[in-house]
Amino acid sequence: MKRVAVLDYGRGNLRSVQKALEGVGLSAQVTRIPQEILDAQALVLPGVGAFRDCMGSLERLGLLDPLLRSLEAGKPFLGICLGLQILFDESEEFGPSPGLGFFSGRVRRFSADAPAMKELKIPHMGWNTVQCAPDSKLFRGIPPETYFYFVHSYYVEPEDPQIVLGRTEYGVPFPSVVQKDHVVATQFHPEKSQRFGLKLLENFGAEI
Repeated sequence: MKRVAVLDYGRGNLRSVQKALEGVGLSAQVTRIPQEILDAQALVLPGVGAFRDCMGSLERLGLLDPLLRSLEAGKPFLGICLGLQILFDESEEFGPSPGLGFFSGRVRRFSADAPAMKELKIPHMGWNTVQCAPDSKLFRGIPPETYFYFVHSYYVEPEDPQIVLGRTEYGVPFPSVVQKDHVVATQFHPEKSQRFGLKLLENFGAEI
């Protein structure tokens, strides 16, 4: 059975992610032990909370090194919500905060002052559609314009548009899925997105 390490940095709905992965036939282990992360066949980084706190916890627990080594080694990786955002250079949350820098770009807050946001609440919370690339292996068997579950106040602005695999609109269009080679990340929560969220996790597992 394929072994997936779910990184435990003290944040995130780790158990629900673990159960969702197990539900699609993967062996998922919630861990903060560096060697177990390095030994796993794939990594999943869920995330809720603040960008700076997440990066600080990863560093304090000694998880940054095995995480970066795994990314550099080409190990399959799935980031969820904040786990997507920290892949970028920096976030403007609570002032500029450095991220992993795997992708070039910034994390910005939805602006309540923008005309398109006047009738919308922040955070963006609930079900919304994802316009995905039709030939994507990650979205195999998932219909276009499928609804997924979101909870976030910040979104990513990649420098390279080629990494954007899916887009969503909430006042403004924003990237809701990014991918480059072995690294994929979603702004939405597949573990909370019922049937098609599980299908996405199954498709991720098929590429391990």
